[in-house]
Amino acid sequence: MKLHRPVVSVYTVPTDAPEADGTFAWDTTTMVIAEVTTGEETGTGWTYGPAAVGDFLTEQLGPLVEGRSALDIPALHDAMCRSVRNAGRPGIAACAISALDIALWDLKARLLELPLARLLGVVRERVPVYGSGGFTTYHDTHLAAQLNGWVHGQGIPRVKLKIGESWGRAVPRDLSRVRTAREVIGPDAELYVDANGAYTRKQAVRVGNALAELGVDWFEEPVSSDDLTGLRLVRDALVCDVTAGEYGYDLPYFARMIAAGAVDCLQVDATRCGGVTEFLRAAALAQAHGLEVSTHCAPHAHAAAAAAIPNIRHLEWFHDHVRIEDMFFDGALDPTGGTVRPVAGVGHGLTLRTDEVEEYRVA
Repeated sequence: MKLHRPVVSVYTVPTDAPEADGTFAWDTTTMVIAEVTTGEETGTGWTYGPAAVGDFLTEQLGPLVEGRSALDIPALHDAMCRSVRNAGRPGIAACAISALDIALWDLKARLLELPLARLLGVVRERVPVYGSGGFTTYHDTHLAAQLNGWVHGQGIPRVKLKIGESWGRAVPRDLSRVRTAREVIGPDAELYVDANGAYTRKQAVRVGNALAELGVDWFEEPVSSDDLTGLRLVRDALVCDVTAGEYGYDLPYFARMIAAGAVDCLQVDATRCGGVTEFLRAAALAQAHGLEVSTHCAPHAHAAAAAAIPNIRHLEWFHDHVRIEDMFFDGALDPTGGTVRPVAGVGHGLTLRTDEVEEYRVA
């Protein structure tokens, strides 16, 4: 079961509308896909990031795994992490490792003819999801339509929108949009917000107190995730849960965030932190400190692993990535009713539609 050199492809997909959060704006999303083969089986993994991730995969990681056993994922993961010492792990290298690690787990499950969730060991067959989007560029009617579709159309009882517009310089509009969201979803659905680090510490506390009156119980990155002291100060001052962790590229990052008492729920992104391997380790670290985990973006890359950990809170059903993963793969999951069930098929259950998505390929 010796591995062939991975095949790497890069795709750029225009968004279906202009998108922005509190600190960034974009009109395209780039997806890097790694396919790794042994015998007649192929595993597929992916990440979202610059095209340079694909170059790194091809030049640095591909030769490293070629010829090694497809079953020894911990050894392969360790070798990849050691190989990027001088390049630096956070960022491009970590995303590349993540995509290949996800592909390796998919391949191993396919070789054993198992759903990936069964290979990892299922804690629950259904994983809760929350609808995520509500970009600051959306007109209120667009925002209302998206939220209404999730809550009243698909029966997803928890949703999140972006606030912190223009680096926190539009607080009245932020709060107006949250009020609109509450009116649309009704009093019973859970309402979350994500500032993407746009506010200052005291500003975040003032906004958080106003959000509490609207029943918001999840305040993501009220200040920069690099400001662990600030996150702790905001967390201590507010009744809602303060969350962060999406920029974790290695296990020590999560250890520092947890040790600082910075969050009530740890967010982990398998397409950044080191794939399924490091996602499971981060989840165990969080559990040891009494914390739940929520996955960040790329829902189909997380679903199987999320079903395999006891301290999962929910899966982010992120608009951009849901749209792309529906376009690119057969086997996409259905969140109707507020959960997904990632225990069907083999591997992670997805098959790349190579020919159909060729128009988006850039490398």
